[in-house]
Amino acid sequence: METQSRRRSRRMDLRTTPEERELIDRAVSVTGTDLTDFVITHAYDAARRVLADRDHFDLDATALAEWEAINARRAREVPGLRQLMQRPSPFTD
Repeated sequence: METQSRRRSRRMDLRTTPEERELIDRAVSVTGTDLTDFVITHAYDAARRVLADRDHFDLDATALAEWEAINARRAREVPGLRQLMQRPSPFTD
């Protein structure tokens, strides 16, 4: 993980329940790391997993060929979609 090689300069304050903190402290103890490294490593990994399918995805050759075939298909008419897309957005003033 890249953050270990750089100096950390941003502070993050967290509130936990006593039970959450005890569990985290136990996990820190058995991993032989410190609290900061433990929390940052696991939060960073979790953030990457959450964002993985939103930012970037890799396909093997077979999946890529299937993806390209799907994208090469002609668009089909979906009943009601054209009318829906012509309606004003409820999210604008």
